[in-house]
Amino acid sequence: MPKARKTPEWTPAYAGDLIEARDAWRRWMQSERRLSAHTLDSYTGDVDRFLRFLAEHHGRNVALADLGNATLAEFRSWSAALARDGAAATSRARALSSVKGLFRFLDKNGTLHNAALGTMRAPKLPKSIPKPLTQLDAEALLANADDHPTDDWLGKRDAALFTLLYGCGLRIDEALSLNRRTVPLGDALTVLGKGKKERRVPVLPAVAAALSAYVDALPYAGGPDAPLFVGAKGKRLDAGVAQRRMRELRRQLQLPETATPHALRHSFATHLLSAGGDLRAIQELLGHASLSTTQRYTAVETEQLLAVYQSAHPRAKAS
Repeated sequence: MPKARKTPEWTPAYAGDLIEARDAWRRWMQSERRLSAHTLDSYTGDVDRFLRFLAEHHGRNVALADLGNATLAEFRSWSAALARDGAAATSRARALSSVKGLFRFLDKNGTLHNAALGTMRAPKLPKSIPKPLTQLDAEALLANADDHPTDDWLGKRDAALFTLLYGCGLRIDEALSLNRRTVPLGDALTVLGKGKKERRVPVLPAVAAALSAYVDALPYAGGPDAPLFVGAKGKRLDAGVAQRRMRELRRQLQLPETATPHALRHSFATHLLSAGGDLRAIQELLGHASLSTTQRYTAVETEQLLAVYQSAHPRAKAS
């Protein structure tokens, strides 16, 4: 008896109008919100996974009209599917935010409106507090950052970048978006943060010196609009390269897994707070829109103080 033919696996696809709408949304985020390539890829990946779910849910290829007709039950089924696949609450919350961003864009330009998505609640997120490096670990990292295995100038670049993140509390994307006109640094640096909001942060002499040493060693010429931090081929440095270098240093110095470029920003705030810095001033330096975001650092300091108390106070030992 002849064997039955296997039906080829169906691959969900999207109509041209849906692809055009998604691509227009991505271009808008890139030009108007000036998001990094990494963030854009993350948001687009979230949306593509939702579109695939919708196509599989309907058992057919989907078009733009299907987004307007999507029901609350479908959105909830999609979120539940993410959870079954092992996505953490934070990942599901980001995915919902990405999809809502696409729908807001389509609503604002008059393409479609979907009231159901607005009633979809994000999953409850666990309260997390920043994980800064200790002052000794931060100092060890900066002291060894310029020891690059291939090129001396790349070591100076890494040292300058990590010193800037720790010394000024910048986000990694804020630092990597800087251009050559930034150097030489004065007493303060103007940073373009989230939502295109500018802020001024003071510059320590150690930060200025590290950046000057790096620029002097740069093998690539460039005008004031050329990127400040570049990769081995002279293009603007990708955040992934900095993160990979941090992982190498982490292994070399036996630092905790939480030692990341972003942890240097947390360390900046926490170490300022422990030295008596004002919470409102630290909020301004970090570019936080809400004081409650900055207040998470208070929890870090409280934990550290309790740890010191438990390990050193005579009464704690007696109890």
